[in-house]
Amino acid sequence: MQKFLLWHNKIVVVTGAGISTESGIPDYRSEGVGLYARSNSRPMKIQDFIKSEDSRKRYWARNYVGWPRFSAFQPSATHYAVRDLELKHNKVTCVVTQNVDRLHSKAGSKKVIEIHGSSYEVMCLSCDFRIDRQDFQEILTSLNPTMTETSDCIRPDGDVDLSEEQYQSFKVPPCMKCGIGALKPDIVFFGDNVPKLRVEKIRQQVNNSDSLLVLGTSLTVFSGYRIILQAVELKRPIVIVNIGETRADPHATIKIDSMCGDILPSALKFDVLENGKSS
Repeated sequence: MQKFLLWHNKIVVVTGAGISTESGIPDYRSEGVGLYARSNSRPMKIQDFIKSEDSRKRYWARNYVGWPRFSAFQPSATHYAVRDLELKHNKVTCVVTQNVDRLHSKAGSKKVIEIHGSSYEVMCLSCDFRIDRQDFQEILTSLNPTMTETSDCIRPDGDVDLSEEQYQSFKVPPCMKCGIGALKPDIVFFGDNVPKLRVEKIRQQVNNSDSLLVLGTSLTVFSGYRIILQAVELKRPIVIVNIGETRADPHATIKIDSMCGDILPSALKFDVLENGKSS
C-alpha cells in the first residue's frame, strides 16, 4: 500500500459505507450486522416518495427524529487520512464518495464528489429551491412541537423506525418558493438515477487519474462499480481495501481484506520508503 501511494500522484479515491461505519453510522450490507441482515426494513424508493404523500410524511417524520444524532457523527481516522492524502501529500485529485453523510467535508477534504448527493441539503421537486437541512429541521420543529419521539437505532441515511401512529400527524410543508412542490433531501433514492452531469464529472476525473483507491465499499451498486469498469478500460491500477469480497475483486491490482482505519492512516508514512527503510 505504501509503495502504491508513493508512486501515484493523481489518485481518485472511491469511498463507501465501510469508512463511515468506523464513525458509528451503520450500513446496509455488512454481513450479519448491516441493516439488511438485522431488519426487513428497506430504504425509501423514489417512486414511492414522489407518488405518495403518506410516504413523504413517513420519511420526513423518521428523518426528523434521526437528524440530531445523524448530523452529530464525526469523521473517522480514515476520513482524516483521505484528507491528508489530498491536502498534505498532494496525491488525490478527487474523492468520489457513495456516502451522503458529508463526513469527508467535515474532515476537511476539498475535492469531493458525492455520487448519491448529501443529506445536508433539501431540494424542491418542482422548482430550483434549496434549503440547508438544519434550517429545514427548525421549520419542521416549529410545525411539529409535540413530536418528541427518539430512537437508538439509526439507519445509514439518517432516519429511524417509527410506528404509523407516531408519524400520522406529522406536518411537512410544501416548497417555500413555489408553494406546491414536494421537498426531499438532495440524495439519490433507491430506484433513482445519478444526475448525468455528476456522472460525467466523475468520468472526467477518472480519465485524468493515474490510479484508483477504493475504500470500504462492496461496489454492489452500479453507480460505484461503473467507475471500476472505466478504470479497467483505461488500464489504471486499482487498490481495494474492504472487509469481505467486492464486486471489483477480479479487477484489483491489490486487494486488502481489512478495516480501512487499520490500513490507510499507517500507510501515509512515505518518509519510510523515501529513506529506503522499507522493502
